[in-house]
Amino acid sequence: MRRPELLIPAGNLEKLRTAILYGADAVYVGVAGLSLRARQSEFTLADLEMGIKEAHQKGVKVYAALNIFARNSDLPNVETVVNHLAEMAIDGIIASDPGVIQLIRKTNPNMVVHLSTQANTTNVEAVKFWANHGVSRIVLARELNLDEVAAIAKMVPEMEFELFIHGAMCMSYSGRCYLSSYLNHRSANQGDCSQPCRWEYQLIEATRPDVPLILEEDDRYSYFLSSKDLCMVEYLPQIVNAGISSLKVEGRMKTVYYVAVVTRTYRQALDSYLQDPEHYSVKAEWIDELNKVSNRGYTTGFYFASEKINEINPTTRYYQSYDMVGTVLEYNPAAKKILVGARNRISLNDEIELLLPDETIKLNVTEMHDEAGVPLRAAHNQYRIILPFDREVPVGAVIRRAATATSSD
Repeated sequence: MRRPELLIPAGNLEKLRTAILYGADAVYVGVAGLSLRARQSEFTLADLEMGIKEAHQKGVKVYAALNIFARNSDLPNVETVVNHLAEMAIDGIIASDPGVIQLIRKTNPNMVVHLSTQANTTNVEAVKFWANHGVSRIVLARELNLDEVAAIAKMVPEMEFELFIHGAMCMSYSGRCYLSSYLNHRSANQGDCSQPCRWEYQLIEATRPDVPLILEEDDRYSYFLSSKDLCMVEYLPQIVNAGISSLKVEGRMKTVYYVAVVTRTYRQALDSYLQDPEHYSVKAEWIDELNKVSNRGYTTGFYFASEKINEINPTTRYYQSYDMVGTVLEYNPAAKKILVGARNRISLNDEIELLLPDETIKLNVTEMHDEAGVPLRAAHNQYRIILPFDREVPVGAVIRRAATATSSD
C-alpha cells in the first residue's frame, strides 16, 4: 500500500507551524498575488523562505499555489516568483493555467508541478496529456466519484493523485466561479472571492416582484448555492485504496484552531488505518473533534452516488462547539509554568483544554498571572498570561474552551 501524505492548508506562518506541530506531512501555501485566496491568506516571499526552512527541518514538504488564471501582465511576476521558489527549494508548485505551467517548465525544468483542481481533470486522456507536459501530480476534479477516481488511478499508476478530504465546498464547477466577479467585481479566479454563495437571497418571479418564492427541500433536491462542508474521516480506507497519494484538507483562510484540530484528527485516523488496515474503525472521538471546529454540517460531496454537494437549508449557519482562547508561547520547566498568548477571554475557574499532538488535557484555571507576577481574574485578546503546568508543552499548542453565547473564535 502506498503511504499517502496528509496535506494541510497554511494561510500564514503561524498556521504553517501549527500544521507541522499537529502532524502534517506537507503543507500548501499561497504566494502573494498569485493564488486563489484573499491577500491575508498569502505568504510574502520572506515569510515563505522562513516557513520552508522550518518545515524541512521537521521533514515536512511545502507546496506553493500559483493557481491564478494569469493575464499577460501577470507573467513577468510569475517567472520572478518561480525563480525565487526554486532558490528556496520549494517542494512543488500548484498551478492550473497551461501558460503558467509552460513558463515553469521553460524556466525551471526540474521543478515539481502539481495540477490544481481548477483545471477540472475528469478523464484518463487528460491525465496523460498533463503527464506529457511535465505534471507529476493531479488534484482531480471534485465532481468525480470514488469509482471514477480509482479507475483513473489504476490506468495511470505512474501519476500521483490528490483528493480533498475535508473542508468547505465551492458551489461552482471545480471551484471556477464567476458569481463574485459578477456581483461586486472581485474575481474568484484572480484570488479575490467575496464568497457571495454564503449570502442570503430571495428568488423573485418577474411578474410578481413583491412576492418572493419559497424553496422547500425534499428528498431529491436542496438549496443550491451553499453546500455543507466535506468530511471523509469515516471513509479513509476507500480514499487510500483508490490509489491516492495525497489527502488534502481545504482551508487556507480558516483559523489556527481549525488547522490544529483537523490536522490532529486526520493524523490520528490515517495512522490508525495504516497501522492496521484490516481492523480499522472510526472512533467517535474523531467525529466529535471535527464537530468542535467551525462547520456548516458535513457531507461526502460527490464521492458517492447517493450524496450531493448542496445540502444545507436556510437555517444553517457556521457552527462550532469550542472556541480557541490562546496558544502556548513558552514553557518554563524550572517554574513549571506556561506562557500563553490569549486570543479570547479567559477567566478564573474557566474549564479549558490544552491540545497536545497526541492527547487533550483538561485544566481548571485556578490561578493566573501576568508576566510581572500580578494575579489576574480575567485576561483578554493579546494578553500574555502565566498558567501553572507540570509538563513540557510545545510552543504553538492550542488552548480551547467550550463555546458560550458571547464567545467567538
